[in-house]
Amino acid sequence: SGLRLALEVKKYNVPMVFALNMVDVAERKGIKVNIGLLSQKLGSPVIPTIAVKNQGLEEIREELSKAVKSSSVENESYCQGSACGGSCGSCGTLSVFDYWEQAKELTRQVVTDTNKNPSFLDRLGEQMMKPWPGIPIAILVVILSLAVVVGGGKGLRAGLLLPLVNNIIVPFFRSIFSAIIPDGVFQNILIGEYGIFVISFEWIIALVLPYVLVFQIVFSFLEDSGYLPRISVLFDNIMRKLGVQGGSLINIMLGFGCAVPAIIGTRAATTKKERLMVTTMICFAIPCISQTGAIISLTGSYSFGMVLAAVLTGFIIFITTGIVSSKIYKGQVDPLVIEVPALLLPNPKAYLKKLMVRFKQFVIEAEGPMLIAVVIAAVFKESGALDAFARILEPLMAGWLGMPKEAIIVLILGIVRREMAVAPLISMNLDPLQMFVGVVVALLYLPCLSVFGILAKEFKARVAVGIALSTTFAALFVGGLVNQIGTLMGF
Repeated sequence: SGLRLALEVKKYNVPMVFALNMVDVAERKGIKVNIGLLSQKLGSPVIPTIAVKNQGLEEIREELSKAVKSSSVENESYCQGSACGGSCGSCGTLSVFDYWEQAKELTRQVVTDTNKNPSFLDRLGEQMMKPWPGIPIAILVVILSLAVVVGGGKGLRAGLLLPLVNNIIVPFFRSIFSAIIPDGVFQNILIGEYGIFVISFEWIIALVLPYVLVFQIVFSFLEDSGYLPRISVLFDNIMRKLGVQGGSLINIMLGFGCAVPAIIGTRAATTKKERLMVTTMICFAIPCISQTGAIISLTGSYSFGMVLAAVLTGFIIFITTGIVSSKIYKGQVDPLVIEVPALLLPNPKAYLKKLMVRFKQFVIEAEGPMLIAVVIAAVFKESGALDAFARILEPLMAGWLGMPKEAIIVLILGIVRREMAVAPLISMNLDPLQMFVGVVVALLYLPCLSVFGILAKEFKARVAVGIALSTTFAALFVGGLVNQIGTLMGF
């Protein structure tokens, strides 16, 4: 696809430099490229690179500098659109199919395959896209990933961050503010039950942060290894039954990091139906990493079985959302066309750099809204507004959902950040049924303000409002249904 794009762009007759990336992978596969001939055919310099190792990048900079100063480009025989003056006899008439044919012919001329025996990773990569053993491998990957995230996050939380917050950070701030601020509302807002300098550290650092960190370690490894596109190919037929391509799984899995880039990524969808469906599925059934961490922390404090129950519930919601939205949104599903990279072990330097960038993005983009939610919680608690809301909505919270009336705070804070629909539940001493109802409500609850904003921007305001109202209704209805059924069954 890269060569086809190169041929198509060449018709504009502008100075260009091409990077022939991943030459190490090609060499491992026994593929040799005649770089000199390829450069001649394209009429521009071709630089072999290994991007993750920064090899060839300096040469690209040098050639780019030369290309910028160049006023003309030599091109051998390929149509340059209107710039070729009609000399090719087909100027302006080349279709996408023609470019693919040209790319195929050029590949035949410059590529030599030595038929080197495929490596273990190459053979494994091929097998991963077949139902057997691809599906068992996928199940194993999911189980191992979940175990690492739950176990690693729980260990980091219990062994380091929770003692750090409870024994050092919070007592430090309480001692300072108790000494300089007299008892009263202002002191309570800062260091009371919902104090800014208490729950901000408990929720953000001790609750969410450990699971965010471990999740990014696992997800980035799967991403850099080239496994995610193989999942898309493997489950394409299954996803089509829901009304979307298998390739949409990449955006859906990206939603576990953050829904905003996942929704933006749906721009690559081939049909409007698929874009709307994937967006709806992300908003209804895919918790962001912060909310995932909060849910794992909440359910993990009961048992690993509760964690699995939460995962199964999310899966059922995901399937149901896909089936229902497929009936609502009309249209067709195009065939899957996806580039599957080589399966390889991530480059340690590039892998660590990506982790640092993503961790920094989380701190910058998520911490601010989470602190706003903490301030809202503190002010609502001390002003009496929280108690007033709790009394008004007690029939809903206590009667229908079976939750403590003070759990109304999750519906308020969940508007700001999705994980804040979970975090307050941890300190409420809920029984298992109440905890599970809280998880169901949080999973389905309306998107946070950031997601609402991107929905309005990418689609229309009515789409954003429609999804927000639908998720809120679904959260309260399904959560109440789970409570009523659980109560009847004696849980």
